[in-house]
Amino acid sequence: MLAAAPATEAPEATQQAIGYPSLFLLVLIGALVPVIPTGALVSSAAVVAVHRTAPFSMALVFVTASLAAFLGDVTLYWLGRRGMGSRNGSRWLEAIRARAPEDRLAQAQARLADHGVTVLVLSRLVPAGRLPVMLACLVAEWPLRRFVRGNFPACLAWTATYQLIGVLGGSLFPEPWEGVAAAVALTLLISTAPGVWRRLRHR
Repeated sequence: MLAAAPATEAPEATQQAIGYPSLFLLVLIGALVPVIPTGALVSSAAVVAVHRTAPFSMALVFVTASLAAFLGDVTLYWLGRRGMGSRNGSRWLEAIRARAPEDRLAQAQARLADHGVTVLVLSRLVPAGRLPVMLACLVAEWPLRRFVRGNFPACLAWTATYQLIGVLGGSLFPEPWEGVAAAVALTLLISTAPGVWRRLRHR
């Protein structure tokens, strides 16, 4: 009986050894190249953590995702600042501008001028709000240190929000895959609904 315990724990330990680095890498890439639904990744990881028996699984998901999002944002902002200072710009700066339409940028600049760092903190919680505010910070020539001070709590709040979605999904369903499916569907709905609403309103 005692000898069987390590055999049952081994697959879970292997999953953790693979899962946390994968989560970190995917969230980091998603912060740099915003085509990966990183919120859905965090929610899915939280669902799996709910069904795990290993201690500190939820805390490890939170730390891993927060750190990856923070490093990705800071790296992208640093690359954007280099592009702003370059005569020919950079592909990273153009990628930020491509996802920050003029109307969204104007709104972000106005809010940033009125509320400062608070807008940066909230921008990660608003679907498609991160890059317009980041570009507004670049245009306003915020130093990297000031951006870091606002982005750190923003990443913590973002991770906690999507992790909570995953916890709710994992608690409602007995099977992990059901909770993952529900969490992914909900996070995709949250991320796409504002864009769909804006297009319908313009029409």
